Amino acid sequence: MKRLIAVAVLAALPAFPVFGQTVEAGTYDVRGTNLDGSKYQGTARIKLTSETTCSIEWKTGSTSSTGICMLYENAFAASYILGKDVGLVVYEVKGNGVLEGVWTVSGEDGSGTETLRLRRQ
Repeated sequence: MKRLIAVAVLAALPAFPVFGQTVEAGTYDVRGTNLDGSKYQGTARIKLTSETTCSIEWKTGSTSSTGICMLYENAFAASYILGKDVGLVVYEVKGNGVLEGVWTVSGEDGSGTETLRLRRQ
């Protein structure tokens, strides 16, 4: 996701469980494909802001952007703005710090893919 901009929420917690799934706060390695199939990589930082919401910041290539995210069962979603368009990414929580997802931007055909892997310190 080249340029993501959206609203972030409040303070941080170490991890938030919902229905047995968790997403941990921290830095994630990002690997994905754009709508045209080209590949990208970078990092994402998740900061938990309540029991079910978080802020997320991606750094891919020369782009930094932020979004708002939430967890529901094994779905983890984030919204963002790409230029003048609204975007959405939906991840499946795989466990062990791995999130696998797809993303799109309003008005565009197709979807990109993205995998986040938590960096263990």
